[in-house]
Amino acid sequence: MESYVDGLLTDVPESAQLSSLLTDLDQPPQPKDLFAVQQRRSWDKSVEARCDFSYRLRMTRRSDVNFISIWHKTVHGRTLTDIKADPAMVEFCATNIVPAICETIGHNLDKGGWCICTSPKRRHKARNFATLISERIAESLAIPFYEDVATCRTRQRVNAVFDLNVLPKEPNIIVFDDFVTTGQTLAAMKQLLAPYRKNLVFFTCIDNKL
Repeated sequence: MESYVDGLLTDVPESAQLSSLLTDLDQPPQPKDLFAVQQRRSWDKSVEARCDFSYRLRMTRRSDVNFISIWHKTVHGRTLTDIKADPAMVEFCATNIVPAICETIGHNLDKGGWCICTSPKRRHKARNFATLISERIAESLAIPFYEDVATCRTRQRVNAVFDLNVLPKEPNIIVFDDFVTTGQTLAAMKQLLAPYRKNLVFFTCIDNKL
């Protein structure tokens, strides 16, 4: 009996420790500092958009724009960041999108007053992925590529406002973007060029929306 009682007494905290615990319980919770500098969370690449390059030619309407895509966002595959960082993907994307353009519009675009342009450069101006692909598409189709047709007032993608920089002389324009998520960028290009009575056809490699 004595050993059992001694064991119970051993588990009881000392008076100083017990006093400290009671003091902590009596203190009210500290108010949250609303103006404290919040540490930015690291980018979780495990949830980043991916593409496995399963071919699915499809027309989609988003943000009041019809666009044609050949690939779609998937759960598995290469991340979009990885795709953009790989120089070999420029040729790969161009080689796969050109047949889709020809199937949709025709094979003799060089005789039909066609050209190609892309959305404004914002974050990657030195080596812009969409620009590099557009250049290869233009070479394959033997049509002009107009670089920097539009400039963007801000770097945001939603509700972006574009200004005209160069107006293509051709009446028919392929507007290409590498990835499309909300469709806001294509909508801004449509709003910019439609008043000039241009025929616009929108293409993208990856529809970045499940």
